[in-house]
Amino acid sequence: MEFRTIAIIAHIDHGKTTLVDGLLKQGGVFGVREEVPERVMDSNIQEKERGITIYAKNASVKYKDTKINIIDTPGHTAFGSEVERVLRAVDSVLLLVDACEGPMPQTRFVLKKSLALGLKPIVVINKVDRPNANPNETLSAVFDLFGELGANNEQLDFSYIFTDAKKGIAYRDLGDKSSDLTPLFNLILEKIKPARSGNSFPLRFQAIKLFYDNFLGRMALGKIYEGTIKIGQTVFLKKPDGSVNQETINKIFIFEGLKRKEVPLAVAGDIVMVSGLPNIYVGDTVCQERDSESLPVISIDPPTISVEFLVNDSPFSGREGKCLTIREIKNRLEKELETNIGLKVDFPTGQGKSFRVSARAEMQIEVLVEEMRREGFELQLARPQVIMKEENGKLMEPIEQVVIEAQEEYNGSIIGSLSRKKGELKNIIRKEKSTMLEFEVPTRGLLGYASEFVAVTKGQGIISHNFLEYRPYKGEILVRESGSIIADRNGRALSFSLWNLQQRGPLFVSPGDEVYEGMIIGEALKGYDVIANPMKEKNLSKRIRNKSTDKAIGLFSVPEMTLERALGFIKDDELVEITSSAIRLRKKNLKELDRKVVARASRNKNED
Repeated sequence: MEFRTIAIIAHIDHGKTTLVDGLLKQGGVFGVREEVPERVMDSNIQEKERGITIYAKNASVKYKDTKINIIDTPGHTAFGSEVERVLRAVDSVLLLVDACEGPMPQTRFVLKKSLALGLKPIVVINKVDRPNANPNETLSAVFDLFGELGANNEQLDFSYIFTDAKKGIAYRDLGDKSSDLTPLFNLILEKIKPARSGNSFPLRFQAIKLFYDNFLGRMALGKIYEGTIKIGQTVFLKKPDGSVNQETINKIFIFEGLKRKEVPLAVAGDIVMVSGLPNIYVGDTVCQERDSESLPVISIDPPTISVEFLVNDSPFSGREGKCLTIREIKNRLEKELETNIGLKVDFPTGQGKSFRVSARAEMQIEVLVEEMRREGFELQLARPQVIMKEENGKLMEPIEQVVIEAQEEYNGSIIGSLSRKKGELKNIIRKEKSTMLEFEVPTRGLLGYASEFVAVTKGQGIISHNFLEYRPYKGEILVRESGSIIADRNGRALSFSLWNLQQRGPLFVSPGDEVYEGMIIGEALKGYDVIANPMKEKNLSKRIRNKSTDKAIGLFSVPEMTLERALGFIKDDELVEITSSAIRLRKKNLKELDRKVVARASRNKNED
């Protein structure tokens, strides 16, 4: 049997997972009467909730005596490390591009990585059925992108195909008649060379992803490049630092459809999962012979932001969670590092009670924290910080390529808002019903920008961004100009008090919510922090009780506080408190705030 391994790469929402669904259904993975859920590869709970792919996952189909291993990859820039590590294990990639939107930031990122590894992609122009689709223009834009990214002559001569992934149809040419994905299957066999059959060579296997099983321990997913791997086989585990460990294989699994099947042996070209290697990490090479050459190290782009994780010491600590201590948080982060190579953690020394967690983007942190809170952890997060570096005596900062699609009437507001973030407008592309704006913006300027973007475009814009490069520091960027409304005591918020406070700015709490001293309960629009009593009651004198014209209290609705919104709101002297059932904001030091309030009151009195 021949093996071909492909990764499907694309920008978010271009139809990648939908195409995988079609390939699996038409590849005979499911029974005739079997009910198949939409986006079947997105099996993680957060993936289903967010509607995006977070983790790379693999399956396989058999077509004309060939086993095609399919790896579905994330389309969001935050999870680029998931894409980078699997590209080493594939024979080619299907580059999926929306026929309406054309190439987007993540399209550039994943294509650049593929070309650098010498892969020759097959371009799939998807959503050709849409009324505003322009497949030929999109194909031309993809060719230009290949040239811009330095593709060689062989890579520029790429094959392409058109698809309607939702209906499961592919067309070699737009005028062709087709009713399924057979043209795509045939193109894969025609243009992608089979994996090299190296069964006569000594074993060489490389791990691209790690899993943990309660019975089998750490398990490694990877590709067999040469040789045969067998149960009970003695192997040598080679680390990037040159160290070598001797291990024994005790379980081998291959993939048939979406299921894994235990087998006694597996051969070169296949994607397998093995156990019995407790010390293996992503990128390590498993060899049959000690003197075999290690496979090239899997490297990924470094993180660009960091967030400080702290032990929760708020007055509400321990009410809802079961994992509270620094040791429990440390163990959880160490476990995460075993499988997530896109994260880096600086662990505290001595009596330290915080961890510095670094990642490629805010969403990567948000997904980790959401997993932890669902597991019963309580912790606090500080404001995200951009990771700077110094080159030749100059301070350098990460820059992002930002692409925004919105109606033309919002262009002025968008350009103005990103200009204040030190963003530079690079291109304007006018479409039939919208405008596409391309910017280059410091990563600092995008921290917390999501909520501002929604306000600027009235919720009708689409924004995506991707790390571009490090450039000289662009100067100070103003963070949130508004202040915070802070509770001055513990108790339950009352309607009358909140009714008065909402005149100062939007609130984060509703009547009956428990609050504590130092907790941020709203945003003060005048630009300075306000200490307030959220439990002040209405003075129910006889005169007021009998007054028929007394107005009923009316409160604005309070939107749910999300982690994304919270991290984007807080300033350097504020924290986000995370528990299993709540996300709260608080001040780091209330005594410092008291001094500022007294000083402001004294200053205002002198001015009067």
